[in-house]
Amino acid sequence: MKTPKLNREWHLSHRMPKNPTLQQRLEWHLEHAKNCQCRPITGKFAEEMKKRGMSVPGI
Repeated sequence: MKTPKLNREWHLSHRMPKNPTLQQRLEWHLEHAKNCQCRPITGKFAEEMKKRGMSVPGI
């Protein structure tokens, strides 16, 4: 099994805002998926994206 790749530079320069709205969290996770392969979007975020008609990367 391959270990996921962490894009350390991206993580350091793209912090989640303090007290983010759900929309900000969803947008952050989408950008994260484009720039880092450390983990897929799953669970409540994937469900909410599907509910909003958003494409969920990797699914």
